[in-house]
Amino acid sequence: MTNDPSNSSLSRGATHAASAISPSVQDQPLGLTVHAMPMLNQPSPRAPNTRAGRWQMLALLLVCAAPVIASYFTYYMVRPDGRSNFGALIDPQRPLPALATKTLDGKTGELTALKGQWLLVSVAGGACDSRCEKNLYIQRQLRESLGAEKDRVDRVWLINDEAAVPDVLRPALASSTVLRVAPAALAQWLEPASGQRLQDHLYVVDPMGNWMMRFPAGLDAATASKAKRDLERLLRASSSWDNVGR
Repeated sequence: MTNDPSNSSLSRGATHAASAISPSVQDQPLGLTVHAMPMLNQPSPRAPNTRAGRWQMLALLLVCAAPVIASYFTYYMVRPDGRSNFGALIDPQRPLPALATKTLDGKTGELTALKGQWLLVSVAGGACDSRCEKNLYIQRQLRESLGAEKDRVDRVWLINDEAAVPDVLRPALASSTVLRVAPAALAQWLEPASGQRLQDHLYVVDPMGNWMMRFPAGLDAATASKAKRDLERLLRASSSWDNVGR
């Protein structure tokens, strides 16, 4: 059988090429490129963005709260010499409790529903003695005297017993909020001055629901003008953040 010269040449070339490769290369296993997985304890590349977002959120909250903080700081701290409050400031302020309420026509609710407006509050039994009648009158006059700002203030009469309200009083209560509340629970929130009764005062509650001022007992036409000045200062100090209505 005749050998093909071309096949012989190819065989010799392959043998020569194989012998040219070093043994170390021939024995080396096939290499694979493996990309390293991220370590769990290494910081995420998005962490700086997350921290920046938190600072931005905090800054936004401070901007929103700034008007409220500034108005209270102005009223409580930055006072011209010789100026004093007629009403007693309550420190610490007391938030509206979740007391059950009932209207004169029997509808039930909760005292915290009154949040969102300045409140001028009187307290008395349903029979309403002479002191109660005078407080309700002064309460109405104070609100009306505020002029364009009066819609930011609600009159509230909290009745702390089950006595019937005289029919003669009902027409004057048309623009008031009249609610019956449990007397013991109410006494845990509002507090009279030493030596006075709960029904001797008018009380001021801010739109955030905090009882923050108590006017002296026995208000009359002469002293009501001093109470009006306090109300005007409060409304002026809160004008940047308090809106009419709830």
